[in-house]
Amino acid sequence: MHEQQQEHGAQQPTEPAPAVRPLDGFTVGVTAARRAEELGTLLERRGAQVLHAPALRIVPLPDDTELLDATRELIGHPPDVVVATTAIGFRGWVEAAEGWGLGEALLDRLAGVELLARGPKVRGAIRAAGLTEKWSPASESMAEVLDRLLAEGVAGRRVALQLHGEPLPGFVETLRAGGAEVVGVPVYRWMPPEDIGPVDRLLDAVVARALDAVTFTSAPAAASLLRRAGERGMREEVLAALRREVLVVCVGPVTALPLQAEDLPTLQPERFRLGPLVQLLCRELPSRVRSLPVAGRRLEIRGHAVVVDGELRPVPPAGMALLRTLARRPGWVVSRAELLRALPGAGRDEHAVETAMARLRVALGAPQLIQTVVKRGYRLSLDPHADTDKYGGR
Repeated sequence: MHEQQQEHGAQQPTEPAPAVRPLDGFTVGVTAARRAEELGTLLERRGAQVLHAPALRIVPLPDDTELLDATRELIGHPPDVVVATTAIGFRGWVEAAEGWGLGEALLDRLAGVELLARGPKVRGAIRAAGLTEKWSPASESMAEVLDRLLAEGVAGRRVALQLHGEPLPGFVETLRAGGAEVVGVPVYRWMPPEDIGPVDRLLDAVVARALDAVTFTSAPAAASLLRRAGERGMREEVLAALRREVLVVCVGPVTALPLQAEDLPTLQPERFRLGPLVQLLCRELPSRVRSLPVAGRRLEIRGHAVVVDGELRPVPPAGMALLRTLARRPGWVVSRAELLRALPGAGRDEHAVETAMARLRVALGAPQLIQTVVKRGYRLSLDPHADTDKYGGR
């Protein structure tokens, strides 16, 4: 019996297509210098293709003479209050001081002042150093820290602020206006990346709309990216893409400031962490996808791939260019000449459209999704009952 089944080619059960992950088919740019690998891994696990382009690098703490000078000055002339803003910054400060032989003196000095922690992570770093914070806001907000300091009264008080590479608009100015002496502690400094190539590739991808989203985890990185775009003479092109087609996602409102100053729309998670940032992308990018009823199937056009009836189908760039052009007017005939203009670097030979269209149909796995209209062009086979106005038809 078994031999008879083999002779007659008994059908073997086919494995179901893997479930489409939230970020399958999307490409996301990562500008982070710190924790870039962690963010990239989180995105890739959810299906995204990641383009890494660290927009900045961090000066190693032991090499930073500004921090050494500030540390010596605070040990010799103690502040009344120290505001610790980031866990990595506070740990790095203590480790750098230890490397300079000032660790014990710094901890002794910090133990005798009012120590404020911006959030739970920096609170943990303070306690790991054998210290105890006096207070930490539930909101992790520097605005709440400022409110507390002003409520206590800052006139004549010396406040040391652990800087973390991002602007704190109004924070220092408000304290000084209230009569405080503010000492900045530059725990790490941002510098341009040693290799500018990845940043340039990311900018090119933004202008080409080859990215679906760009993520920012620090304001200096956002400012650096825009500055580089200006140096290359493409600032307006980059801003135009970020305003319309490429989603801009920031880890928090402070990070978004340089972008919002350029009237760029930005999104931020409710909790200023990498995990919530990725979750936000997982909601936002799929929600922006056009879902079309075509030839009895459901077609979703993502950044570099298509989902057909819940199955991910990778599509080459030329095919995606054709498909996007057809999808602008689903159900309507699009001429070969118009499709040729949409093909990247195709020249003037309309045969290139036929070749790219054949490959697109193979990639989709359902040739009937696109109909050839003799002597006129091609059209998406939109289901007759579909509302073409809803999908952009005219």
